[in-house]
Amino acid sequence: MMNRDVPCCAAEAMRRVRPVVVNGATVGLSMLDLVFSEVRDLGLTDDAVVRAELIRRVKMFNYVPPSAAEAYAAAVYQEYMKYHDQGGIP
Repeated sequence: MMNRDVPCCAAEAMRRVRPVVVNGATVGLSMLDLVFSEVRDLGLTDDAVVRAELIRRVKMFNYVPPSAAEAYAAAVYQEYMKYHDQGGIP
């Protein structure tokens, strides 16, 4: 079965990059909308579990330096909360 949410190639993945501020620097993270919608659909309620699941999934599509993993997790969680507060609208 083909997943229509996953890009077919690197060029398509690049079109799905969103800017996120991590430790004061703007980085581009690919596939955040997909990650956010999948995590939202899980119905998780514990913030720590949501945050861990977000960063786990972000790492599937993006390189996250081990030394900055906590900062990335915090930044992605903050973006997710904005997404969640807007009703899942990117």
